[in-house]
Amino acid sequence: MASSHERPSAKLCPKTIDPFSNSTRKSPFLNAFLSGRIPCRLVHSSVRNRLAWSTSIDELNYDPLLVLLAEGLRETDHPLPFISRQGFTELMLNANAPPKVIPILPNLINPIKLALSSDNDEIFEGALNALTHLSTVVKAELDKYLKTYLSILAKRMANRKFRDMVTNTLNTFEENGGKDVLVIIKSKIPTYCSIHI
Repeated sequence: MASSHERPSAKLCPKTIDPFSNSTRKSPFLNAFLSGRIPCRLVHSSVRNRLAWSTSIDELNYDPLLVLLAEGLRETDHPLPFISRQGFTELMLNANAPPKVIPILPNLINPIKLALSSDNDEIFEGALNALTHLSTVVKAELDKYLKTYLSILAKRMANRKFRDMVTNTLNTFEENGGKDVLVIIKSKIPTYCSIHI
């Protein structure tokens, strides 16, 4: 007789993806992951997991890979959050990233905004980290898109848990931005204090 109850062990394990399920909700990132278009694999170790890329990061085409990784920032089923966040970070930390990222910057804006808008704290933190890396790579190119994010960040700043993280991101915007970046930030977050004061 089959029981309709979940197994007790299901409460202990994180949600994992089932590639054989008939789920109708498949994000672009999940589709790419399941079809093998994300050129990395997860390597488990005793201390921490890491990604093993099938090709050198220098040789990877960032379009559409980086956009797919940005789409994956909203994923919650293991191992997708780790792959999308770590993959995004590793591509951003590559020394050759700026000329590959700047042309696709408009395509990254909305996926990161959607992840920042999530009620899930882990998704928000992953998106905030991605946004900070993006600012470091593209510098002042991000200035024209900042207003897209600032109202979301202002709301999260009201939560004491995220205040320091959001402030650090705003500091990164100011440090990497152009001459008008402080005016842009203050237009949405008037209480922000400049790093140059």
